[in-house]
Amino acid sequence: MPSPYRAIFSAPGSREFSAAGFFGRMPLSMMGIGVVTMISQLTGRYGLAGALSATLAMSAAVCGPQVSRLVDRYGQRRVLRPVTLVAVAAVAGLLICAQQGAPEWTLFVFSVGAGCVPSVGSMVRSRWAEIYRGSGRDLHTAYAWESIVDEVCFIFGPIISIGLSTAWFPEAGPLIAAAFLLVGVFWLTAQRATEPVPHPKSQHTGGSALSSRGLQVLVATFVATGAIFGGVDVVTVAFAEERGHKAAASLVLAVYALGSCLAGAVFGLLHLKGNPGTRWLVGVCAMAVSMIPLQLAGNLPLLAVALFVAGLAIAPTMVTTMALVEAHVPRTKLTEGMTWTSTGLAVGVALGSSAAGWVVDAAGAKAGYAVPVVAGALAAAVAFLGYRRLAGPAATGGRGQDDRHLRTDDDEHVA
Repeated sequence: MPSPYRAIFSAPGSREFSAAGFFGRMPLSMMGIGVVTMISQLTGRYGLAGALSATLAMSAAVCGPQVSRLVDRYGQRRVLRPVTLVAVAAVAGLLICAQQGAPEWTLFVFSVGAGCVPSVGSMVRSRWAEIYRGSGRDLHTAYAWESIVDEVCFIFGPIISIGLSTAWFPEAGPLIAAAFLLVGVFWLTAQRATEPVPHPKSQHTGGSALSSRGLQVLVATFVATGAIFGGVDVVTVAFAEERGHKAAASLVLAVYALGSCLAGAVFGLLHLKGNPGTRWLVGVCAMAVSMIPLQLAGNLPLLAVALFVAGLAIAPTMVTTMALVEAHVPRTKLTEGMTWTSTGLAVGVALGSSAAGWVVDAAGAKAGYAVPVVAGALAAAVAFLGYRRLAGPAATGGRGQDDRHLRTDDDEHVA
């Protein structure tokens, strides 16, 4: 492990909560694609599979910020454990209904409940922010490390989920995803020493973290970015199946995540100066342009190469996004603010996976790659229109003089 990464783990308890966060985030890459694989195995209908995946993502988008707002006020342990138990119970109901051939409406009902999962990544990042508040360089490295963890999840998650559902039984992928969630959340919340101190309601300035104009730009852009990810996931599974190698879809998607993982590892070692808003804009545009070659790939090896290159823009953009959230959102609402970016992604994944599923059913897998291309163009357009809100000095958001100094440090040291 390079020295900057080794240095951040000198903080007591950091290894444990980051490891727990890894397990808790595995469902992020496993559940949606697992449901797509399960339903396509059982019914052969990608439209239904995409709609259920979209329902999961939309439910997470609605519930996630509310859960995180409660976490900011009452603490991670008190909120996350009961919410996780509800989500796991709903996953069990979804799998039983799918296996028994229950009416379609029951699948959607349980998908809503299964989507009520906490944003574990936001919980872990808020712990890093609590430990390294005031140290822009260390916090940059910590955020980069968590982006690497995210991508490792996306490398192995689809392989596990699709592999189990195709080689074992259709419901295996979502089942194991629920087990990861349960283990990760309960392990994380058992670690009380590094849990951020909750902020009582009296300390909140009122309203949602989304009232920040900078955060609004990030979330809106991430809706379109999420549509890229959702579209790529669904279409890649269909593309692989059309060529008689459905299980290979997990490997191709793993290569996509590998590109992001490697880029994030290098990005975390850099000591960049200048405006992070500019780097964020460049990253969003790079993700948009990287979608164009997907339509030219005629086989799985070429598709894997194109996705690897496309993945190089993801992690650096995500790291910069977390730095911008930390700069534009009040401290008392930081977990909620980070979750809103995840919410934007979840909404986009819902829209992208649903649209891609219908396009695949109507015109085939290769035509489905038009969905991430359009989504990328929208992401770039929104980023350009909102850039001025991120390029200038961030509003204090009720933090006070100390936090203004921190933002100055972040602008100099955090990408």
